[in-house]
Amino acid sequence: MDCAVVDVTPSLLTQIEALERACFSVPWTREQLTAQLPDARHVFLAAVRGGDVLGYIGMLHVLDEGYVSNVAVAPDARRQGVGAALVAALIERAEALRLAFVTLEARASNDAAIRLYERFGFQPVGRRKHYYAKPDEDAVLMTRFWKGAGSGC
Repeated sequence: MDCAVVDVTPSLLTQIEALERACFSVPWTREQLTAQLPDARHVFLAAVRGGDVLGYIGMLHVLDEGYVSNVAVAPDARRQGVGAALVAALIERAEALRLAFVTLEARASNDAAIRLYERFGFQPVGRRKHYYAKPDEDAVLMTRFWKGAGSGC
């Protein structure tokens, strides 16, 4: 995969907004995407090749907990390692932040995404009934735990 994973900047938001519309039946608004820009609580990464955004991933982190907000890969860039590069980069950031876990949701029917997350150590830990709309569908809740997390004092 010949793309770079970079922090999202405001200059990439127009492409990310277009990617949202291409990938999701209920796309996030520009305001929602702007709120994800990297800061003390957000990691927002994009896979970019030749100035084109191929995909992105976002995470909110609070204390030692990470919550993936959204993941998207352009339809014509799927199965080329873009999603894997994004997940790997997010895990690196989570480790640098010393998070105890990162959790995310995936459409129950999205076998490719679930397999990708499992490759990176995410485990199914629950189900959110009717989490997605258009179409109505359950989410598989998946979490990646780090060794020693939650061991206390």
